[in-house]
Amino acid sequence: MSLPSASPAGLESDACYLAMKAHDARFDGSFFTGVTSTGVYCRPVCRVKLPRRENCRFFQHAAQAEAAGFRPCLRCRPELAPRAASWSTEDASRILALQAARLIDEPDAWDENGPGAARIAARLGVSDRHLRRIFEVQFGVSPLQYLQTRRLLAAKQLIADTRLPMMQVALASGFSSVRRFNAAFVSHYGLNPSTLRRAGAAAGARGAGSVGVRLGYRPPYDAAAMLGFFARRALGGVEAIEEAGGRPRLARTLRVAQGERVHAGWLQLRFDDEREQLLLQVGDSLAAVLPTVISRVRAMLDLDADPMAINGILHASFPQGDGLRVPGTVDGFELAVRAVLGQQITVAAARTMGTRLVQALGEPIATPVPGLDRLFPTPAALAAASGDALGQLGIVRQRQSALIALANGVLEGRLTLHAGADVQATLAALQALPGIGDWTAQYIAMRALRWPDAFPAGDIALQKALRVSSARAAAEASQPWRPWRSYAVLRAWHSPLPAAPPDMAAPPTLESVSA
Repeated sequence: MSLPSASPAGLESDACYLAMKAHDARFDGSFFTGVTSTGVYCRPVCRVKLPRRENCRFFQHAAQAEAAGFRPCLRCRPELAPRAASWSTEDASRILALQAARLIDEPDAWDENGPGAARIAARLGVSDRHLRRIFEVQFGVSPLQYLQTRRLLAAKQLIADTRLPMMQVALASGFSSVRRFNAAFVSHYGLNPSTLRRAGAAAGARGAGSVGVRLGYRPPYDAAAMLGFFARRALGGVEAIEEAGGRPRLARTLRVAQGERVHAGWLQLRFDDEREQLLLQVGDSLAAVLPTVISRVRAMLDLDADPMAINGILHASFPQGDGLRVPGTVDGFELAVRAVLGQQITVAAARTMGTRLVQALGEPIATPVPGLDRLFPTPAALAAASGDALGQLGIVRQRQSALIALANGVLEGRLTLHAGADVQATLAALQALPGIGDWTAQYIAMRALRWPDAFPAGDIALQKALRVSSARAAAEASQPWRPWRSYAVLRAWHSPLPAAPPDMAAPPTLESVSA
């Protein structure tokens, strides 16, 4: 196979080569290197022998490398790389293309009967033709090529890290049959899926009744702060933090609806700091929706953040927080309920109230993990709850109305609470509900919608950390931090701005937020 030698425009080839030479994990997922002498493309962190400079081509996206004829490296495994940043302050066409890519990245779009480019274009308010044009300008490939790469890399990870039957791998990756899956895999990679599995590709941890995968992220990453955030808010029956070999491990239950089917089970995760990876263990009952679980876990732990871009804006104001990430969620509805419960009370009180709600309305589930025996209540269960029942849990009347309205909004399709939602429309819909104001809506946008520019200016702890006395002043002070104001919020809660007056109260911490 003869491959061209030039790199696409937009990348500084010499800088990419130096990053690859240093195995710099900060650039992982920011570009990929195609090696013309082998026909393989790699991540910057790949530990194979450094190729000659003249044999390297650099691509911003895996789909570009595959469209140019390169195959994914079996050693560094491009499917483990963090995703590229999906937010930008650049021109509208670029933002639109990135938003389309963000929707395609979600496993819900992979099914052959899924939204497709035409429906994604309609969702974004543009024509199919216009979306294809700006997408190809931004990514160098069509939306269909980008989608195919996404599905095949997801399948490659399942083949390498699990022993799921090929039929299950095919369906989980969005293919309607094993025959179509095999044909696409062979055509794209020149390798039969079964051959890849027999070749002994690196496998993740396995246990009885579970499958394990590895997920990459870019350093620096303050794993202790992230796990501490979730530990302080863990709801009994749904979440647990335990020590495993001297390292904390987070476990929780999860429900995933896929079409008419509902999958429920458990997951465990721990950080492998030396490799800049997360080890994720998932119960067999969730194996069929493993790509969706992976996507939600990446959002929950903010594994796709680009710390170099974020720190370039925030480091001067918050030099101590370069490794902090914005905690997300595996379930947007759950996060919204917890945000409402946490209004104007302490972290401990919100945790107690949330645990009561789980025990009263959550569905029982059997897991091998001690302490995990409940699923978080569904919108239907909460909508059907009476005011008296909620009142007995200690939930005041105003929050009862907000919770029931929130549940009905999700059931009726008026509220979409995940990373692919329209942020501004969702903010407006949330604030139209009783008992939900700007603070709660912004907090939900920050954690459930994954909007990096969310800013709950009315938060009192945030105002104290910023040394201001009003929401308006906080919003004005935040303008230089756009579009990464969510990260500024976390840094302010964790380490307030310096030069506080002598009589200033003790600085707030991450515990200032109760949801």
